Amino acid sequence: MTGDQGMNPAEFANIAAAERNFWWYRGMRRILYRMLDPVAAERRIVRALEVGCGTGYFARDLAERYRWKVTALDLGFEGLAYGRQMGVPDLVQGDMRALPCRDAAFDAVVSMDVVVHLPRGEEHSAISEFVRVLSPGGLLVLRVSALEMLRSRHSLFAHERQRFTRSRLLRLARDSGLRPLRCTYANALLLPVALAKFRLWEPLTRQPPMSGVQPVSPLIDRALYSALAIESSWLGAGFSFPAGQSLVLLAEKP
Repeated sequence: MTGDQGMNPAEFANIAAAERNFWWYRGMRRILYRMLDPVAAERRIVRALEVGCGTGYFARDLAERYRWKVTALDLGFEGLAYGRQMGVPDLVQGDMRALPCRDAAFDAVVSMDVVVHLPRGEEHSAISEFVRVLSPGGLLVLRVSALEMLRSRHSLFAHERQRFTRSRLLRLARDSGLRPLRCTYANALLLPVALAKFRLWEPLTRQPPMSGVQPVSPLIDRALYSALAIESSWLGAGFSFPAGQSLVLLAEKP
């Protein structure tokens, strides 16, 4: 998602260069798939919509993993251009607050770290649209940034406008008519590192807003990924975390 209510367009080049191999992307995909695999296996999902598809990489990954027919939607053309280069077959330009899709058109709606780019209050319109385009019994897979105290210079650079607590995200889902299946914090083991960086180091150094999607040494990359891999096993076993840098919600439309 890009534009006045979306992500900083300058971040697309960073994402395109990193999302295949960078520790955070690999680890968060692993966590999501461990949570989603058993839920998806119980359902007949043919048509899926990814809202805020960015470069289209994740839409293509979803289609390959689950054999879904994925429509990839983004607000601006910056990410969609990458999707075209990648060969993503079904790309759509549109606003998540007014999706250009008919009612009950999809068996699943997926949205990763996109709702946070809306000003607080406008998330209700987006979730209502997600529910509208879901078929009865359809699945919503939503990830958002968590906890306002974790706002960082990357948050400012990426134009992140809000973060969530678990209770607020669950309330949003229920108020929109969804039935939550699972809602948990993730990227939790690295929370002490994040707090030290965002609340101590960044204020002390007074550095300007900057993308956090930057290469690190292979050793650090492996160490950070290992923390997320451990989390994936914990969450995949059905356990949850009481706090973390992200929130993952799986919910269904009754």
